[in-house]
Amino acid sequence: MAVYHIGQIVSLVFMSFALGMDAFSVSLGMGMQQLRLKRIAFIGLVVGIFHMIMPFLGIIVGKAISVQIGQLTTLIAGMLLIAIGSQMVFTAFNHEVKKIVKPAGIGLLFFSISVSMDSFSVGLSLGMSGVKTAIALLLFGAVSMVLTWIGLIVGKKVHGLIGVYGEILGGSILCGFGLNLVFG
Repeated sequence: MAVYHIGQIVSLVFMSFALGMDAFSVSLGMGMQQLRLKRIAFIGLVVGIFHMIMPFLGIIVGKAISVQIGQLTTLIAGMLLIAIGSQMVFTAFNHEVKKIVKPAGIGLLFFSISVSMDSFSVGLSLGMSGVKTAIALLLFGAVSMVLTWIGLIVGKKVHGLIGVYGEILGGSILCGFGLNLVFG
């Protein structure tokens, strides 16, 4: 039983990094705006909070759905993770120039929601699979906050080369977990 819990926590850690890679890659571009360290700390904190709120809402909805549809929940959860991961990988190849949002006020709110939107869907699938909610939320929030800080700081020095690869890596990890749920 202990091995099962350790395996679940390890899976959640990897999933946290996968979800946080989106915030990391977007933060790389935003970091080129010459932000002060106080602003960087605040942005990371807000992104971390949204990476806890969105999957929490998804988990609540996912648990309600899993009661209704029973055995299909694991298959649906896996398919959702594959879809989210695939979407992350495919959008990484979109070479359109993205407008950089100012990380203050409504711009920060928009930024935080946009990078944590995929966390809602992941929360939905986690709610269907019966994962430990508190651990998942804390990991999602902490990892995305730290990755946002790293992205903003590295973005001051690097010119966006890592961003695309970060999204591809994050999407690939989510696809891998989705395939594990479907076929494992």
